[in-house]
Amino acid sequence: MCRLFGMLSSREEPAVHWLVRADRSLLAQSNASRETAQREGWGIGWFNDGGRAHVERGVHGAFEEGERERFIEVAARASAPLVFGHLRHASNPMKLPSERLLGLENSQPFEAHTILFAHNGAIPFPTETRPMLGVYEPNLRGINDSEVLFWLLVRNTHEHDDPLQGYVHTVEDLVRVWQGMGRPALPPFSGLNVIFSRGPEELWAFCLWTGDHGPGLLDPTRRYYEMTYAVLPHRVVVGSEPFDEERGTWKPLASGDYLKARREGDRVVVTTGRTPLPAALEFGPPPQ
Repeated sequence: MCRLFGMLSSREEPAVHWLVRADRSLLAQSNASRETAQREGWGIGWFNDGGRAHVERGVHGAFEEGERERFIEVAARASAPLVFGHLRHASNPMKLPSERLLGLENSQPFEAHTILFAHNGAIPFPTETRPMLGVYEPNLRGINDSEVLFWLLVRNTHEHDDPLQGYVHTVEDLVRVWQGMGRPALPPFSGLNVIFSRGPEELWAFCLWTGDHGPGLLDPTRRYYEMTYAVLPHRVVVGSEPFDEERGTWKPLASGDYLKARREGDRVVVTTGRTPLPAALEFGPPPQ
């Protein structure tokens, strides 16, 4: 169960405040407690001047000796209209030895030319889902259920030319895999919290989960998977946790909600709504 950060600004802007300096920065979230420490990797991604996604990653926890210094150094260089950050608390649906979970190829964000993606949650049947990737399956580089989800969302977004519809079809595909396995006791996903971008002009955030996974890391009044966002005229910040304790600044992004942000001149225009999942979908948003 990972942690996410995304920022879209109308101008090039440093993200080091939310990544390192804020009271509840991504770095602070990486080691909120021994039990919840995000030990299996980190990554920070942005778009370079040519509009291509650029990601720098670490293998171990961002708080650990050696990794902390590099995380801070990369965060200081992450100045762009769009910046993503990710802390990895690895799921292990394939029951692999712990050492096989580690590796730069398994750390997020994932990128593909002009696409950035980061995920919090797990899909328990990544092997069975791989055939759904079609021509994108050979692109898999690691051993990571989130990477399978990444390429599934890329495939569906390319086919529908719309991240929202791509996400809806991705959820449907995961449910279809689960149904084809005879509806096992494990649901088709624990969490499908995703931040996604096709370039420095846009940011999408999707929140969806099943079950109860306890409270947030730094705010026990919030649920673990409930996402949050804050909006100014020239910037939106979205994440797994509020990045400071300012009441009223951070709004919830509940299960079944999405956020779309787009740069328009000197403003960032933000819309939110309910993800249009089919009413008959067996695993839709849990009751509020």
